Amino acid sequence: MAVGLIVDTDPGVDDAFALAVAAHSAELDLRAVTTVFGNVDLPTTTDNAGRVLGLLGRRDVPIGRGAGRPLIHPTTRRAVDVHGDDGLGGTAEAFGPVGDGPAGRAIDVATRVLETADEPVVLAAIGPLTNVALLLATRPDLADRIDRLVVMGGALGEGGNITMGAEFNVWSDPEAARRVLVEERVPTTLVPLDLTHAVTVDEPWLDALGRSGPVGAALAGTRAPYLAHYGRRLGAPRIAIHDAVALLEAAVPGTLATTPLALEVDTSLGPARGTVLADRRPDADPGAHRVDVALPAGTGLDAVREALFHRLTGDRAG
Repeated sequence: MAVGLIVDTDPGVDDAFALAVAAHSAELDLRAVTTVFGNVDLPTTTDNAGRVLGLLGRRDVPIGRGAGRPLIHPTTRRAVDVHGDDGLGGTAEAFGPVGDGPAGRAIDVATRVLETADEPVVLAAIGPLTNVALLLATRPDLADRIDRLVVMGGALGEGGNITMGAEFNVWSDPEAARRVLVEERVPTTLVPLDLTHAVTVDEPWLDALGRSGPVGAALAGTRAPYLAHYGRRLGAPRIAIHDAVALLEAAVPGTLATTPLALEVDTSLGPARGTVLADRRPDADPGAHRVDVALPAGTGLDAVREALFHRLTGDRAG
């Protein structure tokens, strides 16, 4: 039986890829999408969620409009240099109209799904963790209704993409990230840059995706600013589709090799703000909460690329 899924997202090029993986995975029953500020502002992430769901033929999925800023310290920095001004590589209109708009607040939409589900639900959080922190703070009784959190965020040995140590999603709201990754006790898998930068795809891969049909064409069409950014970072014409990797793990647990680690998130206002620290000491506190962190060692990277391609092209058996 398919597992119920809520996706909390800030579309975002790789978020669009991730929503396609969610919609095309027979193991998952996509029951809600909640939006948060992040790659672009909240109105744009919400519009983009509607556009992508429409292209995927999933306008039945309710959208909840979430936080437009972090919990405590405001930030106006967005990732338009990576995702384009419209969040979808300058091609948002190619995904179609925005749809009917939000069905309500993110917390209310997520609460309805969790309260009415027959079995615990997977929550995939692929943007800043503000909505998730608010949900767990205001409705702690619902924590047991979450089967697993799958979070895309953080960077351990890889180094950050927004500062020397911080990855964008965690850096955007470190206080929320600390609440979710350190203080809560919901079973959690963290998919950091260490892994997602190892699962990059090249232009021939994107060309083949573009030839697969309307969804693949729209996704591949977002590539221009992404290729420019990652070409500079990686030194090759490849892109990282971070959030799609996290959704593949949500669909098929164990796809990514994980190591349970106790984490800390730097919430200071200094240069390390937003950095995720992992305690790798063999004598680390045995009572500390541990998160399953996905790392490249032990993960079949080529198999991940192949599985992503099949699901993005609509081959639900992939």
